[in-house]
This record gives sequence, C-alpha cells and structure tokens, in this order.
Amino acid sequence: MRVVIALGGNALLRRGEAMTADVQRQNARVAAEAIAPLAADHQLIITHGNGPQVGLLALQGAAYKPDEAYPLDVLGAETEGMIGYMLEQELGNLLPFEQPLATLLTMVEVDGSDPGFQNPTKFVGPVYDKADADRLGTEKGWVFKQDGEKWRRVVASPLPKRIFEIRPVRWLLEQRTIVICAGGGGIPTMYETGSDRKLIGVEAVIDKDLCSELLARELDADLLIMATDARAVCTDWGKPSQKAIHKARPEDMKQFSFPAGSMGPKVDAACHFAEGAGKASAIGALADIAAMVRGECGTIISSRFSELTWHA
Repeated sequence: MRVVIALGGNALLRRGEAMTADVQRQNARVAAEAIAPLAADHQLIITHGNGPQVGLLALQGAAYKPDEAYPLDVLGAETEGMIGYMLEQELGNLLPFEQPLATLLTMVEVDGSDPGFQNPTKFVGPVYDKADADRLGTEKGWVFKQDGEKWRRVVASPLPKRIFEIRPVRWLLEQRTIVICAGGGGIPTMYETGSDRKLIGVEAVIDKDLCSELLARELDADLLIMATDARAVCTDWGKPSQKAIHKARPEDMKQFSFPAGSMGPKVDAACHFAEGAGKASAIGALADIAAMVRGECGTIISSRFSELTWHA
C-alpha cells in the first residue's frame, strides 16, 4: 500500500520536555522504530508537526534582535530541514543501506483571500508585555491576543490549496524512496497580488493534518495515518463515560464533537479523506502504527464500514 503517516507535533518534542537536540533526536529515534517495520511492504510518505520547533527558532531569533523576527515561512522551511534530517537519519540507521530516503522542502499555496486571514487565531513565537505588543503591532502590522498574563502574536491558518512539489514526490516514490515532506503543514506561500508567476512567503501556519490529507489525496494514497498521543479517538474524553471508537464511517463521526485544538482537525481530515478519496484513515498512537495498518488498533474511518464499532 501507499501510506501517508502524519506525525503529531509531540512526536519529536513532547509537552514539558526540554527543547534540546538530544531530546528531539531520541524522539525521532522512537518514531523511526515505529515506522521502519512498514518499509519492506509499503510505500511510505511521512509528514510531521513543527509547532514547538518554530517556537524555539522564534525565541532564538528574538535573542538576536527581538524586533526583527524571521518570517514564518522561513522558520517553517528551517524546521522542515531540521526535523527531516533527524527522521531520515534515524530511519536510515534501522533500514537496509540500499533503502533510499529523501527530505523535501515543500511549498504549499494558500489563498490570500482565505477567511482565516480575517481572524488570526494561531499563537506563534514568544510572549510580550502589553506595551511591547502594542508597539510591534503598530510597527509591523502584527496582531496580538492575550495568552495568560502576557500577549502573544497570532497568525492566520488558511486552508492548503496546492502542494507545489507534488511531482517530485511522485518521482521519488516511483524509485521506492521513503519521502519526508509537507512538514508543519508545508511552507505557506501565495502568488503576489497582480502576478501569476511570482511566489512569496506568507505569515501564516497551515494545519498539518489538512495538508497531510491533501497530500494523501493527490498521491492517491491507500491509507492516511495520523499518529498522536492517544490510542484512539474517544468520546467523553477524560470522563467516566469515555469510550474509544474503533471503526466508523465519516457520517458516524459527525454526530460527535471533538476539541478544535487537538482531536478535531484530525477527525475532520480523516473524514475528508475517507469521503473524497474513498480510502481509509486511521488515528492513533505512534507505537500502534503497524497495527493501524492492519486495522487492529486506533480509530479507523472508512465509508466502506457498515456500522460504528467500539474498542473493548
């Protein structure tokens, strides 16, 4: 099968962990150990989150010149290279020497008139006092919202329209290459107003699950896996009535409500892929990736199922 595996943002840097290279390296090794057993039998495309890494790079930039932060498209490109390097190397240490691997910087087009630009909600970068936030807002046109007792920049999260490097990804897959791409939802870009040829970077963050779903559809993937820190999608999360969904149709999932900041986008992307591509999606724990491919673990979403089933 052709399988797209989307690693959650905590795959390389979990909540509360130190943002060190050693910690990220160890987590990359854990991810590689879960993915490597699939390489012999399946074509693999790996995407990943980058939220913690973008925040780290923003802080590093602020230490140099706090008022001259690098733009988000550049930070996104840097994290694609850094995370891809670690994943590629750790996979290479586990797989046969002749197995080719490649990390591809991936530009993704967004629409400058996307409604997301009118209501930026995604927190990025360091926190500021109110006075500094007001000054930067005036100088740079940035939007700030309160985050706890401090103020923090918010940016748009527009929908992905097109993945520019989709043809090179296909070429690499034809050569049986494991491809790491579209990290952090891809590098947000759009055509400059009044031009149909000049691409420019965009101060935005694309949802990585939605971008992974678009990638899976355009590659005609057989399965989209979204690896997270939960064993399955659950109803009534954290309550005594919590139940884990095993197999469901997209219409079954729409009767439930899931948090917008965590499981919601994954469920939306999984349902969209199942409906649009007619293939299966899976959401579950990183350690269960191989079992999700077999349909044994996680939450599997497909239009081909006849009814909703639950994990025992």
